[in-house]
Amino acid sequence: MTAIQRGGSRGRGLAVVLMCLCASASMAQRVDKPLDVGGDRPWALGVPRDEQQAAQALFFEGNERLRESVFVEASRNYRRALRHWNHPAIHYNLALALMNLDQPIEVHKHLKAAMGHGPEPLDAGRYEHARSYNALLEKQLAWVDVRCDQEGAVVTLNGQALFTAPGRYQALIRPGVHSIVAFKDGYLPTEKRQPLLPGEKAELHLELYTEDEVIRYRRRWSAWIPWTVLGVGVVAAGGGGLMHWKANEAFRDFDSRIDPKGSLLEGELSALRRTGSRFHAGAVGAYSLGGAAAVTGAVLIYLNRQRAFRLNPEESGPSMVIAPALDSESKGVVGTVRF
Repeated sequence: MTAIQRGGSRGRGLAVVLMCLCASASMAQRVDKPLDVGGDRPWALGVPRDEQQAAQALFFEGNERLRESVFVEASRNYRRALRHWNHPAIHYNLALALMNLDQPIEVHKHLKAAMGHGPEPLDAGRYEHARSYNALLEKQLAWVDVRCDQEGAVVTLNGQALFTAPGRYQALIRPGVHSIVAFKDGYLPTEKRQPLLPGEKAELHLELYTEDEVIRYRRRWSAWIPWTVLGVGVVAAGGGGLMHWKANEAFRDFDSRIDPKGSLLEGELSALRRTGSRFHAGAVGAYSLGGAAAVTGAVLIYLNRQRAFRLNPEESGPSMVIAPALDSESKGVVGTVRF
């Protein structure tokens, strides 16, 4: 699998949407009115009065920070307030602060919570703002549904643990390429690199396999090819040895027939010397050819050793998917090619 990333134009995508949301949020009126401490509203049931008062104090502090555009401090105060009282208005103002901190997933979560009891805790105008923001966010984010049934497997998304199987994870995430991994002792890890488009919904079912189920072995060439080359080298070298022996025999015969008095060579002696020289030259050539072939065969045997590769039972053929890669600094396109 290979990923091909190509740069795109700036000023588009999720970052632009969030900028528009932030601009709209700055114009939208935050909830400044008291939180009806001591009332009998549905969102106040079961919350002690002192807890409501503590939440309201933190809520007002958060409003001050939000008015001053100190968004980190504002969000911290609102989160602390929610620990005392899960009030829709606190969720709403926290969403306004988070819009300015480039946290669209959290914004969506708190806007949903703010709308949980209808328009009454916010008023009709703010409720409509929340509904419009949420609808726009859902078109710019992606939805994943990750499931794994293998008992004890740990499932992660981009390195962050999601759940221990059997289990399921359903949530909005940023568009782009995401890595979903499931792993367990005794099994090979399963990874899916999923490109997601804005507004896309993806269902991912992760299955784990043992090594015996998916590991196969292969060679570069048929096993007989390098062994044949080695065999040719050995035979050639053996032929060279035979010719070497014949050459030595011819030279010994030649030496035994030389006249000690140094008489001129006769025709038979000349033939013996030529025969020995031919066998000697042939032996040298055979040694050279046999040695080269044997070394080549040995190298090919090493290169042709079995190599492990993993089957992917879920892939039936080549495919290509293209998705945007978006962050707060740059935009682009990511394509995933599988073959």
